[in-house]
Amino acid sequence: MTRRRTGGARARLVTALAAVGALTAGIGVWSVLAEDEDRCAPDAVLVAPCGAWWGAYIPYDEDSSLTRPVYAFEKKIGRRLDLVYTYHDMSGSRADGELLTPDERELGRERLLMLAWESTVWTKKHHADWTERQLGWKNVAAGRYDASVIDPQARRIKEYGKRVFLSFDQEADFRIPEGAGTPEEYVAAYRHLHDRFAALGVTNVVWVWTVSGWTGNAAQMKALYPGDAYVDWIGMDQYNYYLCHESPEWLDFGRSQRPGYDWLRKNVSDDKPIMFSEFSTAPDPERPERQRDWYRAIPDAAPTLPAARAYVHWNRAVPGPGCDLTVDSGPALDGYRIAGRAPYFRQPVPDR
Repeated sequence: MTRRRTGGARARLVTALAAVGALTAGIGVWSVLAEDEDRCAPDAVLVAPCGAWWGAYIPYDEDSSLTRPVYAFEKKIGRRLDLVYTYHDMSGSRADGELLTPDERELGRERLLMLAWESTVWTKKHHADWTERQLGWKNVAAGRYDASVIDPQARRIKEYGKRVFLSFDQEADFRIPEGAGTPEEYVAAYRHLHDRFAALGVTNVVWVWTVSGWTGNAAQMKALYPGDAYVDWIGMDQYNYYLCHESPEWLDFGRSQRPGYDWLRKNVSDDKPIMFSEFSTAPDPERPERQRDWYRAIPDAAPTLPAARAYVHWNRAVPGPGCDLTVDSGPALDGYRIAGRAPYFRQPVPDR
């Protein structure tokens, strides 16, 4: 009994010391995690210093829900998106012309939002048939839509409070032949929008200037730049279209992104963060595993593209044969799911 009591006392002492050690170790681990989270916290314009945001554009479902398809997509890929990318026109309609819809607000509770705002009116809800009416950059610049469109939406963003990415007329270089206006008119419209938001006291917008990144449009892209004072991020939309655009050459992820990335760094800005605001690959019907490998290569390519701090997948098929750009199933989903597990794409998402 004495030994037992003595042993019990020793056991209790060892247990107590172990508990203190575990608590101390736990505090140490928590401190390291807290330090890492603090060190990796995004700056004022939402640049994550330790890696990049992992995002996607997910289209509405047939019932005009955005939350359901986003949640379903996240379940497929096994993680929450850091960033949800949505598109709006300037119709003022609840379906498409109202920034920060109830669905967007719900998603924005735990994710960043990227709003692409087009100076057009779509002919069908959610841009279903890809046709639109141009409002014209010169009209936006002249303030023609301030009272009816721009001011009400600016106030909605201000009321939302949390920081949002905002892109005005993404892929502006491809809008010139569509009749939107000249590069000079675009610059004037972009600056007017920016200045209008400032005049209304909207301080929670992170401004993204988005072009295609296709170097064949180099002259247009350079002329479209509004200036460093008006831009926080530079966005580019490059794909491996392959047979979708009848290209005979398969471009892996690095080869699809690097030409535009390098050109923008050299010719537009060498210090603004870059967003791959749309990226994807078409399938190769003869070699379906190529899609999986295309996505799996992203984490290895990412550190060689250090200015790219957001990767936003375009998860919607576009018209034409061989143009299913989604990662909803098969090898594409496998590769995308693997890429999204990389620590480089696991950054603390801010709550404001």
